[in-house]
Amino acid sequence: MTPYSIDQKPEAQRAAFLSAGAEISITSEPAQPAEGDNVTLAVQGLSGELLAYNWYAGPTLSLSYLVASYIVSTGDETPGPAHTGREAVRPDGSLIIQGALPGHSGTYILQTLNRQFQTEVGYGHLQVYEILAQPVVMTNSTALVERRDTMRLVCSSPSPAEVRWFFNGDTLPIAVRLGLSPDGRVLTRHGIRREEAGAYQCEVWNPVSVSRSEPINLTVYFGPERVAILQDSTARTGCTIKVDFNTSFTLWCVSQSCPEPEYMWAFNGRALKNGQDHLNISSMTAAQEGTYTCIAKNPKTLLSGSASVVVKLSAAVVAMTIVPVPTRPMEGQDVTLTVHGYPKDLLVYAWYRGPASEPNRLLSQLPSGNWIAGPAHTGREVGFANCSLLVQKLNLTDAGRYTLKTVTLQGKTEMLEVELQVALNLPSSHKDQRHLPEPEPGTG
Repeated sequence: MTPYSIDQKPEAQRAAFLSAGAEISITSEPAQPAEGDNVTLAVQGLSGELLAYNWYAGPTLSLSYLVASYIVSTGDETPGPAHTGREAVRPDGSLIIQGALPGHSGTYILQTLNRQFQTEVGYGHLQVYEILAQPVVMTNSTALVERRDTMRLVCSSPSPAEVRWFFNGDTLPIAVRLGLSPDGRVLTRHGIRREEAGAYQCEVWNPVSVSRSEPINLTVYFGPERVAILQDSTARTGCTIKVDFNTSFTLWCVSQSCPEPEYMWAFNGRALKNGQDHLNISSMTAAQEGTYTCIAKNPKTLLSGSASVVVKLSAAVVAMTIVPVPTRPMEGQDVTLTVHGYPKDLLVYAWYRGPASEPNRLLSQLPSGNWIAGPAHTGREVGFANCSLLVQKLNLTDAGRYTLKTVTLQGKTEMLEVELQVALNLPSSHKDQRHLPEPEPGTG
């Protein structure tokens, strides 16, 4: 092996260093030290009787990289320009670094000098890993519009450590992973999709430390889509809804949208004062027949959608009947001719004593809800909204046939008759005599 001194030219030093590198090996103990650890650069392959050790922290045998020189016979150690105050040379040639820092990382060269003033060199590499601080995810915006905006997330960390990303706590999906920069620190997605909304985190790591950022929540605005009108949880969009007269119902407007859209309702093309997702109709009449439209507008995407239904009155399907209450009233009592199954789309009705002719008309009820007396009205008859007729303080002449005539909004006319019987109200003396017991024979 060719001897040389430390003041040789760098090119000659490098050539000698490379040729002799296989003789002396340097290993780190521990192999993957963290900052703050005590590190030993252990030496193997020393041979012969040695006079001195020279340790260098750098790529060449340059005086500026000299850490320390050590005289074997006396144990004297002289610090060099590259000494940080933490290094010490042991008698076996190893270099100890107390509380190593990431700045101690790099190439280390050991140069030995024997009694023949020949030198040998060995080299090794030290990597001191830092304890990583928590990174921070930075973004251009946390609220984006689907298919329009670009997501750009940056993992900010002072460390050059490796970076990996997480989405909702799991590894980043492959499709999203394609938007990573070569160093993995920037995540870009053009034309963001709704399924990519969620919590993003980045993690920096090295062999001795790992640190994950706080999640940053990304919102993706979309819609409205699939706008529909429901009634009783059933989709009615594009259908005709049949509703009974004078009944109530509710229409609901639903859609897929983020955020929840603003709603507006229209009736036959005319806007209604309703900003809710539902519309209540409290009493169905012919005036409520028509087309109802729900319009949903997203204030973030500025998109809108609509749905419509047609609402109509349903025809009466229940047969109309008249029942006197009480069924056999007595003279002087009141009786109500109660009507069941009257037309829900009723327009007007009229009651007659006898056949349905004008002279026999007792009373009529108008669309306004008010009733008017007819030629046969005695002042004791009262009409109700459900078509029933009250006759007060009956007398025997009130018995007989009564006729009800109804007319619907569609012009359908129906007549129904009922026979009223009035029982004679006997004086109380007659009633008492009828219930007295017969005298027993032999009494008087």
